[in-house]
Amino acid sequence: MKSLEGKRIVLGVSGGIAAYKAAALTSKLTQAGAKVHVVMTKNATQFVQPVTFQALSHQPVHADIFDEPDPHVISHIELADKADLIVVAPATANIIAKMAHGIADEMLTATVLASKAPVLIAPAMNVNMYDHPATLANMQRLGEYGYRFIEPGVGLLACGWIGKGRLAEPEEIVEAVAAFFAEAGGETVGRNHDLQGRTVLVTAGPTREKIDPVRYITNHASGKMGYAIAEAARDRGAQVVLVSGPTTLPRPEGVRFIAVESVQEMFDAVMAELPASDIVVKAAAVSDYRPKTVHEHKMKKGDGPLVLELEKAPDILKTIGERKDKQFVVGFAAETQDVLRHAQAKLERKNLDMIVANNVLTEGAGMGSDTNIVTLLTRDGEELALEKLSKRAVADKLFDAVLRKQQNQPLSSLT
Repeated sequence: MKSLEGKRIVLGVSGGIAAYKAAALTSKLTQAGAKVHVVMTKNATQFVQPVTFQALSHQPVHADIFDEPDPHVISHIELADKADLIVVAPATANIIAKMAHGIADEMLTATVLASKAPVLIAPAMNVNMYDHPATLANMQRLGEYGYRFIEPGVGLLACGWIGKGRLAEPEEIVEAVAAFFAEAGGETVGRNHDLQGRTVLVTAGPTREKIDPVRYITNHASGKMGYAIAEAARDRGAQVVLVSGPTTLPRPEGVRFIAVESVQEMFDAVMAELPASDIVVKAAAVSDYRPKTVHEHKMKKGDGPLVLELEKAPDILKTIGERKDKQFVVGFAAETQDVLRHAQAKLERKNLDMIVANNVLTEGAGMGSDTNIVTLLTRDGEELALEKLSKRAVADKLFDAVLRKQQNQPLSSLT
């Protein structure tokens, strides 16, 4: 288990059925050495009694903003001031909306609003609530504030719907917490300005290729890896351009964001930005094929089978490799078999400087996960296999590797 020794974590628990998972999360954070202060909304106490969290955290539980056991301090201000990190899990649509709009009408939101500590949010709600434009806008606003999200899972929800909205498992949340402290206190120290003066172009997410006005071809890419790469480059001082296909992720603050949908739109945006770029990281999962004919009106269902004719889509990465001059170009190879062989062939075929290979069938390395397990392959034949890391930690390792290769240093110095 990751060590969180001495870390003071405020765990906000809001009123959803997933509150029961917060008990296991409290236990795991405490076992990892953290001092966990649980703050509950009144609705959360309808699902789990505060005494449960008190027993697991060995700390008083706060649920009423007017309950002030120590007259010398104001409880929510003291918690806000001393927190190293605030984790809100589960975060309902209601609590997300309150945080996004600065509403502080109970203990949890007052603590968040009063604190300068970083905030990790683990949403949990019905799939339709999660996909509602109001919720997506609220998460985007919180992302602009600098809050980070731990993506919910997809599956059977308590309400009976099947879709995205399940609270991430306690182990995943602990991993995200550990990754945050690793980035803040260890792995990113000394890196903050090593990309100063560079322009980094990143692509992320899937593309959508229209069949007709209501149908399209796409893939399972979530955009998490590309967004983590953009955030890492930004935090290390780079000017960042993020070209993103459709995702549900909040837009990273402090980057120039270009939203696209089709492979052609992504191709055009990337080629326009390429000349001014120093480092290019193509993490997007772009369609290799697209419908040859896009129908103006909705195609009606017939009695027989439907044959859809596809044509090859523009190859963004190959074109970058052909046109690059000063740019250091990194591609991705998401494979399911013979991973390194296919990745090496792609690196050579598309004239890349480095490629990031992973097996998307491996647990913890697939599309949509918060972690990744990758191997870096370079133009001069080096390989560096990384253990399972958060996608943000992978992003920092990637830029460490890029900088070493630009300085003619071996990747072995990273291990």
